[in-house]
Amino acid sequence: MDRPSQPSKELLTFENPAPENDYTIRITVPEFTCHCPLTGQPDFADFVIEYVPDQACVELKSLKMYFWSFRDEGGFHEKLSNEVLGALVEATQPRFMRLTANWNVRGGIYTTVVVEHQKEGWNPPQRIELP
Repeated sequence: MDRPSQPSKELLTFENPAPENDYTIRITVPEFTCHCPLTGQPDFADFVIEYVPDQACVELKSLKMYFWSFRDEGGFHEKLSNEVLGALVEATQPRFMRLTANWNVRGGIYTTVVVEHQKEGWNPPQRIELP
């Protein structure tokens, strides 16, 4: 019998299958949950992760378990958004990564936190607009 999945702070990676290309991976995590550090009430967010990998890509099941690990933790929106970006950058060392955290309403206010990382020396390709 398989052991049930457990929350984990370990982010696994796999080798980028096309490191010669600048391409974007976009991941949407619609069910992030944690607790307000002041009230203990649940907080909900959806995260959008966009990145240009270098040598490694994040493995999605470990990402799911990583996000699950925040369920019983408290933290301000800004702290948690930056913490998640930092862990993903440390694990994957991407050329570029942007994390957009869309936090659900708290006290009548919606919060969106956008954090970015760009590898030193990497220049993004110019976007091509087709007619």
